[in-house]
Amino acid sequence: MLAPKRVKYRKMMRGHMKGVAHAGTKISFGEFGLVSEEMSWVTSRQIEAARRAITHYTQRGGRVWIRIFPDKPITHKPAEVRMGSGKGDVYEYVAVVKAGRVLFEMSGVTKNIAQQALRLASHKLPVKTRFVEKQ
Repeated sequence: MLAPKRVKYRKMMRGHMKGVAHAGTKISFGEFGLVSEEMSWVTSRQIEAARRAITHYTQRGGRVWIRIFPDKPITHKPAEVRMGSGKGDVYEYVAVVKAGRVLFEMSGVTKNIAQQALRLASHKLPVKTRFVEKQ
C-alpha cells in the first residue's frame, strides 16, 4: 500500500476541504481518466483496491497511472481510552481529493475496456467519479 517513506512531521491537523482542485485536473499521461466529482479523503487501501480492480479487468494490459498519493496521516486513539492524554497514534494515510481531480489514468487499451475498468475502480472509491478522454 502507498505511504510516504519519511515525513517531516509525524502528525497533521485535519484541515478544510473547500472548493475545487486547481492542480491535477487534466489528463497528462494516458488517454482515458477517472475524475472526482466531489471531495473526500481516499485511503491508501481504497487506492490499492481500485488499482487492483483495473489491472485485474485489463488482464495486465495497457498502462495505469495513479495520480493521487496518500500523504496525510490520520490518527486514532485506541478503544476504551479516556479523553485527554494527547493525540492518538498514526492509523493510516489518506489523499485529500477535491472535485475535478484526476485519480487514475489509462492508455494502451480500447475505450470500452478502459471505461469498464475505471467503472469497476470507481466502486472501490468513496467519491462520485466520471470517465473522461484526453482532448
